[in-house]
Amino acid sequence: MVTLKDIARECNVSFSTVSKALKGSPEISFETTDFIQKKAREMGYHPNIAARSLRTNRTYDIGVIFEDKTGAGFQHQYFATIISGIQKVAFSKGYEMTFVSGDSTKNYDYYAHALARNYDGVAILSCDYTSSGVKQLVQSEIPTVSLDYFYDMDHSAVMSDYSAGIDELMEYVISQGHKKIAMIHGEKTWVTEQRVEAFKNICKKHGIETPSEYFAEGLYHDPVTSSAATEVLISLPEPPTCIFYPDDYAALGGIRELNSHGIVPGKDISIVGYDGIKLTSMMIPPLTTYEQNGEIIGRTMAEALLDKIENPENFVPKKEMVTGRLIHGGTVVKLC
Repeated sequence: MVTLKDIARECNVSFSTVSKALKGSPEISFETTDFIQKKAREMGYHPNIAARSLRTNRTYDIGVIFEDKTGAGFQHQYFATIISGIQKVAFSKGYEMTFVSGDSTKNYDYYAHALARNYDGVAILSCDYTSSGVKQLVQSEIPTVSLDYFYDMDHSAVMSDYSAGIDELMEYVISQGHKKIAMIHGEKTWVTEQRVEAFKNICKKHGIETPSEYFAEGLYHDPVTSSAATEVLISLPEPPTCIFYPDDYAALGGIRELNSHGIVPGKDISIVGYDGIKLTSMMIPPLTTYEQNGEIIGRTMAEALLDKIENPENFVPKKEMVTGRLIHGGTVVKLC
């Protein structure tokens, strides 16, 4: 079994430095911490969870709620990078990560599940945040952090800055001369409300009309519903010159539908996505989209959750916004 002394000898540092680095202590520089943690993984080091649990009265296990409605699962790059960010921070502080299976639409009792598994805390990534099963967990004594849903000032949340993302995308599209802009949005959630509101506000700012027929509902990460919505939009008497998709996977369904009608994105029509997954960057032309920083989002979630777990007396809940960046791609036609 690899011990802290073995790692210290291999890294040529002191025992206490290794101990602090593996806990993610701010006393140790980022470079040294990263070096020691990588070396520990290479050597196959595993902390003695049982002994530490007896000492601290923790299980060193955090639950992760991720409900997948479309079947994309962890293949979806955005969620995969968030989970990777959570995992890196959790591992650096000696925590394991366990996925929680349930269905919030059926009011699954996540609180009872978390109690039974004795999680130190729970990160909530994807679910019906308003269900009684999820609310009971959030309102309990178990530390939680939520993604893209803010309960109140007593609970931490990490948000992708959708207003900034929509603003940047829309300003770019409008700068290219587009005024007939349609939006396919995801199912009715808090995130969807934020995006639609930001979309309408930018249009209003530029004096652009937003007729109701230019809004269509689909599902996030679902090419099938976005394909059907695309067909409806291009069949309108006055079809849009640009279609805004809820995410890059959804945009793939739209592209397939457009191609079936002989319409080429970036030439005959403009389209934009959201998320910035690698797959759409390899298209010809690459998709114009907004890249969300999943890695930073995941790290920020994990840090907030572990801070609540380890420093309950001094912990101050926060609502943290994470911005991304515009990827111009080649799917927006310049009209002026």
